[in-house]
Amino acid sequence: MPSVTVRPSRSLRLPAPGRRGAFSLHASVLVALLAASSAPTPVYALYQAAWHFSAMTLTVVFSAYALALLVALLTAGTLSDHLGRRPVLAGALLVQGVAMIAFATAEGVPALIAARILQGLATGVATSAAGAALLDFEDPDRPGRATVANGITPVAGMAAGVLAATALVQYAPAPTRTVYLLLILLFAAQAGAVLLTGETVRPTAGALRSLRPTIRLAPAARPAMAVAAPGIVAAWALGGFYSSLGPSLARLIAPHAAPATGGLVFFTLTAAAGLAGHGARSLLARTVSLAGSALLIPGALLTLSSPQLHSLAALFTGTALAGAGFGAVTQSTLRLLLPAAAPAERAGTLAAYYVLSYLAMSIPTVLAGLLTNVYGLQTAVVVYATTVIALTLYSLARTARLPRTA
Repeated sequence: MPSVTVRPSRSLRLPAPGRRGAFSLHASVLVALLAASSAPTPVYALYQAAWHFSAMTLTVVFSAYALALLVALLTAGTLSDHLGRRPVLAGALLVQGVAMIAFATAEGVPALIAARILQGLATGVATSAAGAALLDFEDPDRPGRATVANGITPVAGMAAGVLAATALVQYAPAPTRTVYLLLILLFAAQAGAVLLTGETVRPTAGALRSLRPTIRLAPAARPAMAVAAPGIVAAWALGGFYSSLGPSLARLIAPHAAPATGGLVFFTLTAAAGLAGHGARSLLARTVSLAGSALLIPGALLTLSSPQLHSLAALFTGTALAGAGFGAVTQSTLRLLLPAAAPAERAGTLAAYYVLSYLAMSIPTVLAGLLTNVYGLQTAVVVYATTVIALTLYSLARTARLPRTA
């Protein structure tokens, strides 16, 4: 891993009322960013029907977003530590608006991939800046709130995005455009609001140098990342499967189910993740990590068995269990990583976490799409679930070695 230069804190202090409002604003930004990332999930069925592309193509479209996001995190993940949170975040939100325009006007797979790439780049820049701003604006009288928010808001945003998009696909006119037009308005409003908030970082030199691809994980957070890595990979790989191939699996099990059924698979995952993350916020991180990893196993097994059982109930139950595990693993990992990072290391540490997460989400998903094309969806589910279970067992063994007070 590249060496990390620890810079002294450059955080600026703000009055309490302004801090509270800015905290809520940046939490809403994270929700909106991840809502936009999941909004295309229920629309994919319409794209497939109109443009006649395969499951492999679908996973490529999905992974284009994740890989673009990785590029942004590796290059611009710490840009807000140099230029300030406000200009970086406002600019990224405006680029998000442009990406939504590209979605709304897409007329084929190449345009859809281009829109996902643009969205991934903007999201990568914005999530590290907004997540670090949450830590900057945290109320000193409520320590730990920002860490919990960084764990819950992304999954809450994904749940909100897929639910809203599913409803719009089912009931709104122009279903491939309406959700994106609403998001354009939201991102424009948030960009304006961010520009009106106080700045928490004093700009310093080195912005161009920071764009060299690096991972800047706080040194004090490295031991926790080493322990948590297998669980992160297992949880996010499972999340990527539900996001890209969950609707296809629902159609395989129940070909005549309502079109909204596929979108509800991913909503179930993210809603369960949000509820689990919120409910476990007061428990020890070690306990939450162990419980979350344990829940991934029955979740994967039920998902694996659902095509043989021809049971949507098994699919949704497995998805809910996997989602609860996903939320618990995500929240516990951030609680282990972020308190160890100094203010000047926050954006870099968050970026490092997201790099690992989105690698775990994108690469296995593309491989699953390839398996689906060659051997069929049922075989892909078997291989995917077996791999996730093996990783989860390894994660449980490593986490169990942590001190009980971790």
